[in-house]
Amino acid sequence: MPVPARAPLLTLVFAGMLGMLVTTFLIQLTRVNGPSMEPTLENHDCLLVDRLLYEFGMPQPGDIVTLYYPADPDRVFIKRVIATEHQSVQIVNGRVSVDGATVRDDYVESAFRSHDNWGPERVDDGYYFVMGDHRNDSSDSREWGFVPRKYVIGKVTLRWWPLQHFRIF
Repeated sequence: MPVPARAPLLTLVFAGMLGMLVTTFLIQLTRVNGPSMEPTLENHDCLLVDRLLYEFGMPQPGDIVTLYYPADPDRVFIKRVIATEHQSVQIVNGRVSVDGATVRDDYVESAFRSHDNWGPERVDDGYYFVMGDHRNDSSDSREWGFVPRKYVIGKVTLRWWPLQHFRIF
């Protein structure tokens, strides 16, 4: 039985529509732009972001997330969740505490650790406190405040490029 001439075109259109649905609702491919998440993520790393996870759950401290920059929601940032709603955050000489307990942040290299003081402040309902891992070179909640839940896009689940730095988070 001969294949109709339209079949390849219909297959291509269907594949394109399926791809749009997946990237709109399930996953996002993104690229790191800048040093704010070093050394965990390097400039130009390519990432896969799970957009569906937070439809059923909430970001947790330690999650690396993509989010809309609160001062300009047309821009997307990548940061680490440090504290969630109702938690109290304080930074003393560069050491972060949440609800009085020092945050384990051995992913922050000593050269990247700031010596700033901030807070204490309690995170509002429906908001998150986020920071970059390169504390000396990150625009984050210390500068522009808490991030509303609706601005969190998804969780970074893996770095797929460069291949030699492949990592699942």
